[in-house]
Amino acid sequence: MGIFSSILSKLGFGNDKVDAASAAAAATAAEAAAAPAPAPAPVAISDVDVVAKLSDLAASHAEKLNWKVSIVDLMKLLGLDSSLAARKELATELGCPADKMGDSAQMNMWLHKTVLRKLADNGGNVPADLLD
Repeated sequence: MGIFSSILSKLGFGNDKVDAASAAAAATAAEAAAAPAPAPAPVAISDVDVVAKLSDLAASHAEKLNWKVSIVDLMKLLGLDSSLAARKELATELGCPADKMGDSAQMNMWLHKTVLRKLADNGGNVPADLLD
């Protein structure tokens, strides 16, 4: 599992799909014993309120972390390794341009924006001001 997958998991992405799929499978199995089962209904993907989840985590965290601007703080808040090596691994995973990989400040800024954008792409509710 990649680092971005860990970020998605820590924020609860996919939990609704897994729970709903398990419930649908159980219902289908029960119905199969009684009668032929109809095709399962599509499962709606609920938005994950990224800001609310991260703000809640930040409120209860021992350190004051500025996750809205810092990829290091965002990763710390999620309990992930925020070392330069881990950030480089995440940047490589997300396709960071080579010219930004050589400058950790540029890489970090790119990485922060890209992570938030990809959270939004995966169903996360992320305000536009954090995506700019």
